[in-house]
Amino acid sequence: MSIYVDEKTRVIVQGITGSQGSFHTEMMLRYGTKIAAGTNPKKAGTEVCGVPVFATVREAKEATGADASIIFVPPSAAAGSIIEAAEAGIDLCVCITEHIPVNDMVRVKAQLAHSRMRLIGPNCPGIISPGKCKLGIMPQDIHMQGHIGIVSRSGSLTYETIRQLTDRGLGQSTTVGIGGDGIKGTTFLDAVRAFAEDDDTYAIVMIGEIGGTEEQQAAEWAYHNCPKPITGFIGGRSAPKGKRMGHAGAVAAGKGGSAADKIRYLQERKIRTADTADDIGDVLEEMLKEYGLYERCRR
Repeated sequence: MSIYVDEKTRVIVQGITGSQGSFHTEMMLRYGTKIAAGTNPKKAGTEVCGVPVFATVREAKEATGADASIIFVPPSAAAGSIIEAAEAGIDLCVCITEHIPVNDMVRVKAQLAHSRMRLIGPNCPGIISPGKCKLGIMPQDIHMQGHIGIVSRSGSLTYETIRQLTDRGLGQSTTVGIGGDGIKGTTFLDAVRAFAEDDDTYAIVMIGEIGGTEEQQAAEWAYHNCPKPITGFIGGRSAPKGKRMGHAGAVAAGKGGSAADKIRYLQERKIRTADTADDIGDVLEEMLKEYGLYERCRR
């Protein structure tokens, strides 16, 4: 189950004829992403931005050989669209849709347990390998090709971090926005494992927030298995306990879910954390210099 995209990735846009689907299809095409097809059962045979529209993902895949998909459909139809992509043999699926019912995602997770497909999201900005392929909704001009891998639950903090790194000449190998919902496809652990095995990624930035223990799971694995430097940031330090802050999964409740718990755990596993989002670039630069990687990462 690949987590990467590149110049060879061929994409199907599920929901391409909607306002968001058509807009972001145009943006991805401008970036150089190879959009091979779109789907809409009621508009098969038409085109959007010169991209042919098919009735189903299976038909689109058979006609174009696409291996990835991105979903822009309403919440009520999103779970079915994810399952459709998996059943059609898609390798990587990004689901942008937010507000998907929890019960729907429970059903999706059960289905994907028997599938080879990698799901990123839902409720996420997607994935981008700068200069190669953009499969998402992120502002594309802020990115720079390089060697820092970024994984984040927050879209806005992802963009802020990328801007900081690019301004410092620190390009990115791949950025993965995993989304902030409680039930999702790709986790921090999945992304950190992938970055640890990627020869083009020299260091990792992990941007988390209150709620759950996914950041701790990734930190524990990295402590024993990943020699690459990892910089972390946990949002929600001032969040009242038991209150949801922004994302559906961001609730400081239960053991390990608070910002203080996560920060302490990450630091104990040799992940250096930034006090504020504005400090992420500074902390990363310090680690890169200590590891002798600064000049190799800087462009």
